[in-house]
Amino acid sequence: MSVNSTTVNTVLGPVPTDALGVVSVHEALLSVLPGAEHAFDITLDRAEIFETLSGKLRDFRAHGGGTVVDSTGMFHGRDVRLYEALSRTTGVHIVASTGQGPEELLGGYFLTPQTNPPTPWPAEKFADLFSREITEGMVVPRVERRGPAGLVTTAVTHAGMTATDESLLRGAARAALATGTALSFRYGDDAADELAVVLDEKLPADRVAVGGLDRKDAVAAGAPAKVADRGARVVFDHVGTEDDEHLTDAERAALVAGLVHAGHADLILLSVGATGVAKGHPANDLLYSHVLTAFVPRLKAHGVGDGDVRRILEANPAALLAVR
Repeated sequence: MSVNSTTVNTVLGPVPTDALGVVSVHEALLSVLPGAEHAFDITLDRAEIFETLSGKLRDFRAHGGGTVVDSTGMFHGRDVRLYEALSRTTGVHIVASTGQGPEELLGGYFLTPQTNPPTPWPAEKFADLFSREITEGMVVPRVERRGPAGLVTTAVTHAGMTATDESLLRGAARAALATGTALSFRYGDDAADELAVVLDEKLPADRVAVGGLDRKDAVAAGAPAKVADRGARVVFDHVGTEDDEHLTDAERAALVAGLVHAGHADLILLSVGATGVAKGHPANDLLYSHVLTAFVPRLKAHGVGDGDVRRILEANPAALLAVR
């Protein structure tokens, strides 16, 4: 399934990077809390889910969007066949991801191997698991493998990196390095230290996207600038969310503009962090198009020009997602 350096792995196969258009890099299509599908009060009506998601994807395309990256990884509702149908129907490219985390969302199989004493899975086992989803195709439970994942993704525990989180980070980095794909992770409590773990695995910094950097605690710690200074991608992935944990869009726009003016326009990525359909947990019901309809005008009001906007929305994610 190898592709050349000018293509990206989508659910319908390799797509040239210059055909991706505007990319939203940290979204969720169908997100199911593990086990929620067995709850008595939760239904998974595929026709209803398809209609809801297709409507949101068509809205994204109508406002200029081209590609959505589903960054939920394995075991959290990822439905490759559904995503294939959605992409064919809406014309929106969909990039699905492999990976999992943080520790609290892993199944016991990955936490308590039959060792004495029980230990986390080692990084090389995670690396093999994730790599095979790229080289052999993503697993459709109990049925088959389908197309290759286009991104390796994980997350670190909010309270701080655990031993299992470190195994996940290292394994994800090794998988990305071995397969030529990129790594995206949502940081826990110290973005710079967690990035250092990934870079210790020799993955080039520009192949790493660090999410969650529009959290207030991230900004207070100077994390966006620290990540950019290491040459990694800075992801503001809660555009439109305004709560006690995150910046307002006005503050977010000022922060992005400041990074652009500091010379980091080639490292910035934007996303809504929307959940198209959520089962078993609250959804972020914002539309995927929010960046285009509401946030881009704010950036322009802060003096970010059309060229930098296009770089942030098109060139930067294409460079990240390109298989090389």
